[in-house]
Amino acid sequence: MTAADDVRRVAGRVRWYVRELTGESTYDRYVAHARSHDPDTPVMSRRAFERSRTDAREADPREGFRCC
Repeated sequence: MTAADDVRRVAGRVRWYVRELTGESTYDRYVAHARSHDPDTPVMSRRAFERSRTDAREADPREGFRCC
């Protein structure tokens, strides 16, 4: 294993961690889940998915108050 392989491996782990931390991987999991359960059903676009997530979060009083 070379130093370049080590750097690639570490960079991949950092990328995974950041995507999990920011919630960016949530859409990828949604698509995988939707396609595995019903491949014929249309999948929401990323924009529609994020809008739906935001609306659900803001509608839930347990999530707290959003001022802006």
